[in-house]
Amino acid sequence: MVAGANTKVTIWRMDTDDDDSVGGAVITGTSVYTHINIRFQAEPEQQLLLQQGLQTMRTFTAMVVPGYLDIRERDELEVTAPIDHIYYGKRFRITSVSYSSHNRRDPRNYIRLGLIRSVRAHEQQ
Repeated sequence: MVAGANTKVTIWRMDTDDDDSVGGAVITGTSVYTHINIRFQAEPEQQLLLQQGLQTMRTFTAMVVPGYLDIRERDELEVTAPIDHIYYGKRFRITSVSYSSHNRRDPRNYIRLGLIRSVRAHEQQ
């Protein structure tokens, strides 16, 4: 297990199945993994963009165990435990997937994910 993997998540596979009646894409999600252990961390924000009041993309990284899961870019990650986690129930879009160099069967194997969450600066004013 990755040190500090104290968060559990559900991984959702996002698919564009059909178009709706006016030709827009209908995006659906299917839960592909549940109760996955991760180490979740926010990346530093760009203070200049926040001061200007622009909408910014907050970036995060996550270390996922086990490292042999089929996780893809555009999948979504939802924090499901602990219930007092700051992002409990929130979803994040997976933007990058990097596999470790360990063998699939090695218990040290992990996956590093790049995540984004869109937030509006000064939204509580």
